[in-house]
Amino acid sequence: MDAELDPAQQALRDGVRSFVAKASGVSAGIAVPGRDAATRRENWRAFADNGWLGAALPSEYGGSGGGLFETAIIAQEFGRALVIEPYLGCAVMAAQTLVAGASAQQLARVLPDLIAGKSRVALAYSEPQSRGMPEPIMLRAERAPDGYILHGGKTLVLGGVEADHFIVSAVTHDQPILLLVDAAAPGLMISALELHDGSQAAQLAFDGVFVRGDALLGQPDRALPALRHGLAYGTVALCAELVGIMERAIELSADYLKRRTQFGVPIGSFQTLQHRLADMAAEMELARSMLFALLLAVDGGDEPTIARLVSQAKSLVGRAAKHVCGQAIQMHGGIAMTDECPIAHYFKRAVVADILLGSSDSHDSLRARTLENTLKTAELRWYELLPVWWTAQQGALA
Repeated sequence: MDAELDPAQQALRDGVRSFVAKASGVSAGIAVPGRDAATRRENWRAFADNGWLGAALPSEYGGSGGGLFETAIIAQEFGRALVIEPYLGCAVMAAQTLVAGASAQQLARVLPDLIAGKSRVALAYSEPQSRGMPEPIMLRAERAPDGYILHGGKTLVLGGVEADHFIVSAVTHDQPILLLVDAAAPGLMISALELHDGSQAAQLAFDGVFVRGDALLGQPDRALPALRHGLAYGTVALCAELVGIMERAIELSADYLKRRTQFGVPIGSFQTLQHRLADMAAEMELARSMLFALLLAVDGGDEPTIARLVSQAKSLVGRAAKHVCGQAIQMHGGIAMTDECPIAHYFKRAVVADILLGSSDSHDSLRARTLENTLKTAELRWYELLPVWWTAQQGALA
């Protein structure tokens, strides 16, 4: 993050950057599929020991009491190093959904172990029909005398392969609810899904899974707001990660242009490539500005403003990351298509990130429907349409 950091935030950024430089990086295999489980557990314990899992969680449960900015700082540094441990899925999305939706007793039971790295909680909300958006919810929760019986499935559960518990969104009598489900519950089938960037997600199948009544998180009427809160935090973290990815892709490209020679001179001396690199940097700065706007909105905006900025940021930053990393591949040439070249992994992560939490196209469609409904009920000044128009133009040019 380029905004002015206080001493504690600077120490956090420097600590994360130092750790990932020593313990990870593409050359050490952190973005390579098939890393052993022991290495993943060791990294996760280090995250907990350094306080990163609880950086934005309440201090009364063992967290650091930080906020959204701390989450973005950590995520950006993880993006620069292509860390694929499920920080986004478990320490951000699931944890923030818990904070927004669970009771004090439930938080006291779950959050301390999550912050300490002793257990993992994953957010299971996405379904094929929802395409990464919080709705529609098709998983059914049938009322039983002392609980609920679940039928249905969830897809793309980040951090779900090694999770101990799942926060599951479901509907009962057309009422959305959130349930805390044990990963070992009878009837729950968990399948690993290897993603293109080397990370893993889980597919969940619920075949008559029974959960007790006390598994209900908070009040049913707060289920969707809590889920949207967790996803808003997740979007901030994912956008910050993508800004870090773009930063590193530009650095790697600039270094390559200095070292690669053609016709006896470094190709970085060619004006066309200089202009292309400058365009990449401009695209990254636009994405960074969008991230700052999202940070401000989620930190203190009303629900309609947050929803609008979440969609605009996810669309703009996601497309910018794919464009910047794609240009970096073009600059590197054929070697960039190999796993041995670091830039290939950054592009793969950008492609996967654009699908997570709703694709750019999904968010553009959501904003278009919202705008259409707004125009039916109120007159807008022309300049109020500019953010939506700009997002649509970016999509058309992608």
